[in-house]
Formats: sequence, C-alpha cells, structure tokens
Amino acid sequence: MKEMSDQERTILFVILALLIFFTWSHFFMPAVPPPGPGQTSAPVAPAQSSTTPQTNLAPGNSGAAPSKIPVIQASQEKIIVVESPLYRVELSSRGAVVRSWKLKKYMDDQTPPHPLDLVNSDAAQQFGWPFSLALSDAQLEAQANSGLYDVAPATDHFEAPAAITFHWSDGHLDVTKTLSFTEDYQLSVEVSATLDGKPLPSAIAWRGGFGDRAVYKAPQLVGVFYKQGGKLTVLQYKKLGVSGNQSQPFLQPGPMEFLGIEDQFFAAAFIPDGSDLSLWDWTQYQADNPEAEIAAGTPTAAPLRMRVYVGPKDLALLSKQKPSLEELINFGWFSIIAKPMLFALQWLHRYVPNWGWAIVVFTLAISTVLLPIRIWTFRSARKMQSVAPEIRSIQDRYKKYSMTDPRKRKMNEEVMAVYQREGINPMGACLPMLAQLPILYAFYRMLVGTIELRHAPWIWWIHDLSAKDPYWVLPIAMAITSYLMTKMTPTPAAVDPAQQKMMALMPLFLVVIFIRLSSGLNLYYFTSNLVGVVQQWYLNRTHPLPSRSKFKKKNE
Repeated sequence: MKEMSDQERTILFVILALLIFFTWSHFFMPAVPPPGPGQTSAPVAPAQSSTTPQTNLAPGNSGAAPSKIPVIQASQEKIIVVESPLYRVELSSRGAVVRSWKLKKYMDDQTPPHPLDLVNSDAAQQFGWPFSLALSDAQLEAQANSGLYDVAPATDHFEAPAAITFHWSDGHLDVTKTLSFTEDYQLSVEVSATLDGKPLPSAIAWRGGFGDRAVYKAPQLVGVFYKQGGKLTVLQYKKLGVSGNQSQPFLQPGPMEFLGIEDQFFAAAFIPDGSDLSLWDWTQYQADNPEAEIAAGTPTAAPLRMRVYVGPKDLALLSKQKPSLEELINFGWFSIIAKPMLFALQWLHRYVPNWGWAIVVFTLAISTVLLPIRIWTFRSARKMQSVAPEIRSIQDRYKKYSMTDPRKRKMNEEVMAVYQREGINPMGACLPMLAQLPILYAFYRMLVGTIELRHAPWIWWIHDLSAKDPYWVLPIAMAITSYLMTKMTPTPAAVDPAQQKMMALMPLFLVVIFIRLSSGLNLYYFTSNLVGVVQQWYLNRTHPLPSRSKFKKKNE
C-alpha cells in the first residue's frame, strides 16, 4: 500500500475533526434552557474555580474570598494650593507634604520683600518636608513619603475653610491623611497608617527647619518645645540630639499638652485632639545639618488626630488657642510686669502709630514714674558723699591692720556711728536701684518677644526695630549717655579708685554687648539714659554738694 503524503494526512485530519465536531454537537450537547421571566439572555460570567488555594482565604473564614488591599497611586505629582486671608499653603501629592507655608501679613528680608515662607525649601529637599509621615520602620517611612497620593476633592485650588484627603497604598502599606484648614492659623490633621490591614503607630513631622531664615544666623532663637505636666520645656536646636540607637526615633512619651517648633517670632504647635501626643524625635545638631525638626505622634496604633497652629507668636492670638499657647512668648521671671507693659505699649501705639516713637514715649512715662526712686537714690548718695572725707580719715587710721585683726571691728563701729549721726542708710543708694531692676528686665523681655517690632521702622537708617542697628549709632549713643550718667552720679569718695575706673570703662563693654541687640532695645536704653542725664543734671544743680569748709566746721 502506498504511503500517504503529508498533505494527504493533513486533509484527512481536518475532515475527521469536522465530522466529529458536527456529530457531537448534534447528538450529545445539552440544550440551553430558555430565559425565565424577568431574565435576559446575556452571557453569565464563569464561576470561580474550586481549585483556588486555601492559603488565599481569610483566616477563620475558609469559604470566603480574601480581603485584598487595593493599590491606590496617582499617575503624576499634583500641587494643591489652600488660601485664606492670612496664609497661602502649597501641598504636594508626592508624600502628601507641605512645600510652602506663606504668611500674607508678614514679609521676608528679600528685596523686594515677599510674604514670609516658614518652609526652608533648600533644607527640606535634603532633610524632608513638613507634614511628612514618621514611622518606626525607616523603609516604610521612605515609601510613604515618596508615594503619589490620590487627592480628594480633585481640584488644585481651595479657599479656606477646606478639607483635603490624601490616600496612597502599594497593596500592603496604606496611608490616609486628612487636612482640614480653617480661615485662621489653625488646621485639623487626621492620619491613619496600616500594614497589611494592621494599624501602625505614626507621627507627623515638621522637617527641614522652620521659620524666618533671617534668624538662622542666631541659632539661640530656633528650637523645639513641649509642655508636659504643666511645665513648658524649650530646647535650643544646638542642644537637640538623639541618644542611643540613632536608627530609631527618640521618644519623649506623652501625654503632651502641646509640642512644636519655633523661632523668635513664629511657631508651629501640635495640639492633641483625641490622641495622646508624644515627642517622637528631634534632629541631632551637626555642622552639616543645622536644621531642627519635630515629630508629633502617638505610641499606639490608633489613628492620629491633632490640631496644628502655624503662625505668629502674637500674644492675643496665642491666648485664644485651647489650650493657651501664650507661654511661647518668653517674658522671663517677671511676666507679671512684662505682660501689662506689652498691653500698655500696644494701647499707646493706637495714638502713636510709629513703634519707635511709641517706645520713646513709653520710656519717658516709665522714667517719670521712677523719678521718686531716682530722687531718693540721689539724696542718699549725696549724704554718703558729704561724709566721705570723715569716713576716709577713719579708714586711713586703721588701714595698717589686716582684715582679721580685731581692731578692724573698731573701725566699722566708728563708721556706723557716723552714719547713725547723719541719719544715713548705707544701703539707701543701692536698694532703690535694685527695685528698678525687675522693671528694666521686664521691659527688656517684653521688647524681645514683641512681634509687632519685626520689620517696624523708626527713622532714617532704622528700618527694623527687631534687628540690630546696622551702623551702631544707637549702641554708641547709649554707651555715651551711660558714661555721662556715671560721671554725673554722686559717688562716695571712699569708693576704691580701681572700682571707679572699672565703672568708667563699663560703657565700653556695653557697646560690645548692645551692638548685638535689637534696635528697639537700644532705643529704649538710650532714651532711658538720656532722660536720666537730664534728671541727674537737674538734681545736681538743685542739690549741690556741701563745701569742704562746711564739713570742717561741723567736725571742729
């Protein structure tokens, strides 16, 4: 028999296959039932295969399908702007972070000036952005802060009040941030982070430094703070550091009343709102990392809820927060005096619209109030000066004896007898001056923390009363008036000559100190000294020193 060729075999295979298909479909395929009432003849999706591996089922529910976490990622980065009459905030969908936080009522030091941006973008690109997520796992944290979040509502520009929700997931790590802005300087924040459906402890960080870049050259004005147990702790960023394992965040356990980061005039304060806040970490100061950071979070796996104040350290605004944040303005030990002084200066500014002249007028008022103390001090010093020759003669008679010699006690008795005879209190010239120190210190603390002086001009070369005098005019003038005060003030002749020389050189040391202080402070001290010179001149003219002949007749 002749063997078939390949072509013949192919034709025979096709004929047999067609014959088998038509025979099976005609005699053996079951009939399709007609559609029932209310049903259509649309095709039915095939059922899930019964061979699905049991490991994909949810635990405890062997017959149910697994609950998978959907992947939620945007296709590209999106910039969202939130505005109110007070601020303009730019948010990025990459990491759901803050890229810019500008305060419309406060300008920076650029030429021309622009609204102050509390975010240092240069540092943030290196160290992280504000409102980035902080997690205990560094790898998960990096993923959450680099992911492209879905944004709802899907718009690019919001007018406060507004609520914005950011959501991102890679199928395992799932993060949701909701930021609810108000028209003032506050917003509410809610954060939820889960890993494979299990909640994670999380924190919101302010990274990349904070505040007015002009004060970065004065690091003592930048730091972090937290209030716990009724006590406010403020740490300069040079003193910040992480102890122990630096790969793990530092934890200052809560609950905190509030915590945050600040500079001289502005603050970002995190306030609990249903969550116990803890201080998670702060950056260790290094020469190549001069930026402080703060992270406010919860040690539990519950969702994180807080309120955040980002704005000026204005006493009226801070006192309205709940809890009050007015302690962020450091008035020092004499806040009971400094705060009323600030209110009085603000009231005076209503009628004297220039803050520099308001300081001058306020200083004149304080000097007038303190004039009786100055007169008392002057009269006491005059009495001491009038008996100084007699005191010196007594001291000369006993100068050959050492301080441990019992005869020195006799000298002290004779000196006190002279004071009692003339009705002189040896401390009379010192106590009134000490009584003025709380007022002077309170005024100093009040001016240091007064945000109204920031970028407030006075005259000519003084364009910012919160900054130092660029030409040292006020510090030098203050030193000159201090020297005149020293020369005009009655000094007992019994005072050691070396001590007199030191007092005469004191104004030179004041110049070195005061050139670093603000123009507003120098203006206050210069005005106070100038008024003191005028008052001292008047007192010296109306109460001349008794002549030496009168002293001789009195002791003959």
